[in-house]
Amino acid sequence: MTSGNSFKFYADVCAKQQIRPNPHILDVLEKTQLTEDVTLKLAGNDRLRRVQRLDDRDVLVLSTCLRGDTRLDVSYNNITDEGAGHLAELLQDGSVLRSLDLTFNDIQTGGARALAKSLQGNGTVRALRLSGNKIGDGGAMHLASMLQVNPTLRELEVASCDLGSRSVTAFAVVLKSNQNVRCVDMSRPLLRSHQEEWAVHVSDMLVLNSCLLELHLGAMGMSNAGMEVLSEGLRLNRGLRYLDLRCNRVSSDGVRHLAEVMRHNTTLEILDLSSNRIGDEGAGYLSAALARLSVRSNNIRTEGLLSLARALKVNDSLKHLYVWGNHLDEPVCQAFRELMASGRLPPQQTDVSAYQVDGHVFLAEVFDSLRNPFPTYIICFQCLHDAS
Repeated sequence: MTSGNSFKFYADVCAKQQIRPNPHILDVLEKTQLTEDVTLKLAGNDRLRRVQRLDDRDVLVLSTCLRGDTRLDVSYNNITDEGAGHLAELLQDGSVLRSLDLTFNDIQTGGARALAKSLQGNGTVRALRLSGNKIGDGGAMHLASMLQVNPTLRELEVASCDLGSRSVTAFAVVLKSNQNVRCVDMSRPLLRSHQEEWAVHVSDMLVLNSCLLELHLGAMGMSNAGMEVLSEGLRLNRGLRYLDLRCNRVSSDGVRHLAEVMRHNTTLEILDLSSNRIGDEGAGYLSAALARLSVRSNNIRTEGLLSLARALKVNDSLKHLYVWGNHLDEPVCQAFRELMASGRLPPQQTDVSAYQVDGHVFLAEVFDSLRNPFPTYIICFQCLHDAS
């Protein structure tokens, strides 16, 4: 189906259903060549122009127009359980979808239940992104049950979905035996207990699952005790390549356990500890264990930063170093200028650039490429400015 035909087909279906066409959908269809493999980007948060967000009726019409292998992005819209139900029917009816991004809509337990039921027998969808929808424990438990039988799903994102301890634990238990999923994001749940029982189940899962490549556990309330438990699983894991632990409560004591694991675990390549409390001592533990390291906004002072600069000189495996947002006193600026001038730290492998004014050396921030998506293999340890 050509772009012109799809444009007309959508308009005709709207007329038949007595639904006013959504200008955003019309614009995207007009510009998109609908072939056997297509990506439809209908996100409602376009930064360049204001768009009309999709609602449930738009989803109903759109679902009748999809052809071929489609990756559908309808994130940041006004889709509710009703719209999720329309998409669930599409998944059941010989689905053409390869991935479905519903991030930050208004889907709750009922919509998650409908999607999970359809995915139990679906053999085409590889990625389901539901982050930012308030599906709660009820919806998440349905998704966990779905993972027990679904053979094709590779990526599941349920961050900021009001998950409780019950559903986080359920996902960890299911992933002990699920060898298909490659990426899971359970960040920012609503965990009311400070006992961190979930960390025990996730650690046990990491011992048994060698197929999971990417795991996001941001804002879980993880303390040093939880980090120690998780490190035991990481010590025996030989599959995980990307671990996201942003916005937790890990300090240098917790990082010490993690750094010890990193010396023996050769598969873990990306580690994000942003917005934790690792400080100078934690940075010191990590500098000897990593190939690509960022300590941005980590409240590290001169001593810690100079130790990292020295590590870069003697550790040939350390390639990338990102330090902006720390205490960049002049001795630090001098050391990094020398690293860059010698070619040991190329401009594309750091986030600072040296300049001189009135005989004094300073560092300026330059483009930070740390947020490149997996599998770029950048390791991030961006932490809080003030851990107090």
